[in-house]
Amino acid sequence: MDDIEKLKKELEEQTRQAEDRLTQLRYLQADFDNFRKWYEKEKEVITALANENLINDLLVILDDLERALPEIELEKNKEGIVMVYKKLKKILSDYGLEPIDCVGKKFDPRFHEALCKEQCNARTGTVLEELGKGYQLKSKVIRPSRVKIAEQVTGEMSE
Repeated sequence: MDDIEKLKKELEEQTRQAEDRLTQLRYLQADFDNFRKWYEKEKEVITALANENLINDLLVILDDLERALPEIELEKNKEGIVMVYKKLKKILSDYGLEPIDCVGKKFDPRFHEALCKEQCNARTGTVLEELGKGYQLKSKVIRPSRVKIAEQVTGEMSE
Protein backbone atom coordinates (compact mmCIF):
# COMPACT_ATOMS: atom_id res chain seq x y z
CA MET A 1 0.00 0.00 0.00
CA ASP A 2 2.93 2.32 0.70
CA ASP A 3 4.17 1.87 -2.84
CA ILE A 4 0.81 2.93 -4.27
CA GLU A 5 0.76 6.08 -2.11
CA LYS A 6 4.32 6.83 -3.11
CA LEU A 7 3.47 6.39 -6.81
CA LYS A 8 0.37 8.60 -6.45
CA LYS A 9 2.47 11.39 -4.88
CA GLU A 10 5.09 11.01 -7.58
CA LEU A 11 2.37 11.15 -10.24
CA GLU A 12 0.88 14.30 -8.66
CA GLU A 13 4.34 15.93 -8.56
CA GLN A 14 5.00 15.04 -12.21
CA THR A 15 1.54 16.31 -13.21
CA ARG A 16 2.16 19.61 -11.37
CA GLN A 17 5.55 20.02 -13.08
CA ALA A 18 3.99 19.27 -16.47
CA GLU A 19 1.29 21.89 -15.86
CA ASP A 20 3.93 24.43 -14.76
CA ARG A 21 5.96 23.80 -17.89
CA LEU A 22 2.85 24.05 -20.06
CA THR A 23 2.05 27.42 -18.45
CA GLN A 24 5.63 28.60 -19.04
CA LEU A 25 5.40 27.47 -22.65
CA ARG A 26 2.17 29.43 -23.13
CA TYR A 27 3.79 32.58 -21.68
CA LEU A 28 6.79 32.14 -23.96
CA GLN A 29 4.53 31.68 -26.95
CA ALA A 30 2.60 34.85 -26.07
CA ASP A 31 5.86 36.77 -25.59
CA PHE A 32 7.09 35.56 -28.96
CA ASP A 33 3.83 36.60 -30.66
CA ASN A 34 4.10 40.05 -29.06
CA PHE A 35 7.73 40.33 -30.20
CA ARG A 36 6.80 39.32 -33.74
CA LYS A 37 4.04 41.96 -33.86
CA TRP A 38 6.39 44.62 -32.47
CA TYR A 39 9.06 43.65 -35.02
CA GLU A 40 6.61 43.98 -37.92
CA LYS A 41 5.51 47.43 -36.76
CA GLU A 42 9.13 48.52 -36.25
CA LYS A 43 10.01 47.28 -39.73
CA GLU A 44 7.16 49.34 -41.21
CA VAL A 45 8.34 52.46 -39.34
CA ILE A 46 11.94 52.00 -40.53
CA THR A 47 10.79 51.46 -44.12
CA ALA A 48 8.56 54.54 -43.98
CA LEU A 49 11.43 56.61 -42.57
CA ALA A 50 13.78 55.39 -45.28
CA ASN A 51 11.17 56.23 -47.93
CA GLU A 52 10.64 59.66 -46.38
CA ASN A 53 14.37 60.46 -46.45
CA LEU A 54 14.70 59.30 -50.06
CA ILE A 55 11.63 61.24 -51.15
CA ASN A 56 12.87 64.38 -49.39
CA ASP A 57 16.11 64.09 -51.35
CA LEU A 58 14.23 63.54 -54.62
CA LEU A 59 11.99 66.58 -54.04
CA VAL A 60 14.96 68.82 -54.87
CA ILE A 61 15.17 67.22 -58.32
CA LEU A 62 11.40 67.49 -58.78
CA ASP A 63 11.55 71.20 -57.88
CA ASP A 64 14.42 71.81 -60.31
CA LEU A 65 12.58 70.03 -63.13
CA GLU A 66 9.41 71.97 -62.38
CA ARG A 67 11.30 75.29 -62.54
CA ALA A 68 13.11 74.26 -65.73
CA LEU A 69 9.98 73.30 -67.71
CA PRO A 70 8.80 76.86 -68.52
CA GLU A 71 12.33 77.86 -69.56
CA ILE A 72 12.74 75.17 -72.23
CA GLU A 73 9.78 76.02 -74.47
CA LEU A 74 11.88 76.20 -77.64
CA GLU A 75 14.43 73.52 -76.91
CA LYS A 76 14.44 70.14 -78.68
CA ASN A 77 14.82 68.20 -75.42
CA LYS A 78 11.65 69.55 -73.87
CA GLU A 79 9.63 66.38 -74.51
CA GLY A 80 12.28 64.23 -72.84
CA ILE A 81 12.51 66.46 -69.80
CA VAL A 82 8.72 66.60 -69.51
CA MET A 83 8.64 62.80 -69.69
CA VAL A 84 11.29 62.47 -66.94
CA TYR A 85 9.38 64.98 -64.80
CA LYS A 86 6.09 63.07 -65.20
CA LYS A 87 7.72 59.71 -64.45
CA LEU A 88 9.42 61.03 -61.31
CA LYS A 89 6.16 62.61 -60.17
CA LYS A 90 4.27 59.33 -60.74
CA ILE A 91 6.86 57.24 -58.87
CA LEU A 92 6.75 59.59 -55.90
CA SER A 93 2.95 59.56 -56.02
CA ASP A 94 2.96 55.75 -56.01
CA TYR A 95 4.94 55.89 -52.76
CA GLY A 96 2.26 58.12 -51.22
CA LEU A 97 3.61 61.60 -51.97
CA GLU A 98 0.92 64.21 -52.57
CA PRO A 99 1.31 67.97 -53.04
CA ILE A 100 -0.41 70.17 -50.48
CA ASP A 101 -3.18 72.23 -52.05
CA CYS A 102 -3.02 75.67 -50.47
CA VAL A 103 -3.98 78.63 -52.68
CA GLY A 104 -7.31 80.08 -51.59
CA LYS A 105 -7.39 78.02 -48.38
CA LYS A 106 -7.17 79.31 -44.82
CA PHE A 107 -3.61 79.40 -43.48
CA ASP A 108 -2.88 76.33 -41.35
CA PRO A 109 0.54 76.15 -39.65
CA ARG A 110 0.43 72.34 -39.82
CA PHE A 111 0.57 72.53 -43.63
CA HIS A 112 1.86 76.02 -44.43
CA GLU A 113 4.83 78.22 -43.61
CA ALA A 114 3.98 81.92 -43.98
CA LEU A 115 6.85 83.78 -45.61
CA CYS A 116 5.09 87.11 -46.12
CA LYS A 117 1.78 88.95 -45.89
CA GLU A 118 0.08 91.16 -48.44
CA GLN A 119 -2.56 93.75 -47.66
CA CYS A 120 -5.61 93.19 -49.81
CA ASN A 121 -9.37 92.77 -49.69
CA ALA A 122 -9.19 88.99 -49.23
CA ARG A 123 -10.07 87.50 -45.88
CA THR A 124 -7.23 87.68 -43.35
CA GLY A 125 -5.26 84.44 -43.22
CA THR A 126 -6.19 83.29 -46.71
CA VAL A 127 -3.32 81.86 -48.73
CA LEU A 128 -2.81 84.15 -51.73
CA GLU A 129 0.18 82.54 -53.39
CA GLU A 130 2.30 79.44 -53.11
CA LEU A 131 5.97 80.46 -53.04
CA GLY A 132 7.27 76.93 -52.50
CA LYS A 133 5.44 73.64 -52.94
CA GLY A 134 4.63 71.59 -49.88
CA TYR A 135 4.19 67.83 -49.77
CA GLN A 136 2.59 65.14 -47.64
CA LEU A 137 3.79 61.55 -47.50
CA LYS A 138 0.85 59.32 -46.57
CA SER A 139 -0.82 62.15 -44.60
CA LYS A 140 2.42 63.22 -42.86
CA VAL A 141 3.65 66.67 -43.84
CA ILE A 142 7.26 66.25 -44.92
CA ARG A 143 7.62 69.77 -46.29
CA PRO A 144 5.12 72.55 -45.60
CA SER A 145 3.99 74.87 -48.39
CA ARG A 146 5.77 78.21 -48.27
CA VAL A 147 3.05 80.79 -48.79
CA LYS A 148 2.03 84.44 -48.95
CA ILE A 149 -1.07 85.17 -46.86
CA ALA A 150 -3.68 87.93 -46.95
CA GLU A 151 -3.95 90.73 -44.46
CA GLN A 152 -7.01 92.96 -44.80
CA VAL A 153 -6.42 96.57 -45.73
CA THR A 154 -8.94 97.94 -43.23
CA GLY A 155 -8.41 97.65 -39.51
CA GLU A 156 -11.24 95.11 -39.29
CA MET A 157 -10.52 91.66 -38.03
CA SER A 158 -12.26 88.78 -39.72
CA GLU A 159 -12.39 85.08 -39.01
